[in-house]
Amino acid sequence: MKSKFSEIIKDEKPVLVDFFATWCGPCKMLAPILTDVKSELGEAIKIVKIDVDKNQPLAAQYQVRGVPTMILFRDGKQLWRQSGVLQKHELIQIIQQHSK
Repeated sequence: MKSKFSEIIKDEKPVLVDFFATWCGPCKMLAPILTDVKSELGEAIKIVKIDVDKNQPLAAQYQVRGVPTMILFRDGKQLWRQSGVLQKHELIQIIQQHSK
């Protein structure tokens, strides 16, 4: 997973990674928000979901201590990160700020 992940985040367009867990309530609230963000931004963003229970080394590498944690990457660089649920308009604003 790790080598594939490093390829995914090297994209020149922003890649939003959602570190989540299946047992996490806020993660379930975030899922439809991410779907809305993707449908609004389309090809301008890539959204990747990482289950922390199935990908513990990756979660540890990025020091994900709480879920959901979202990290925005572009060209392999971390541009932004936050734990917790954000609303659709907040997420779109953050992605657009880092897309320029």
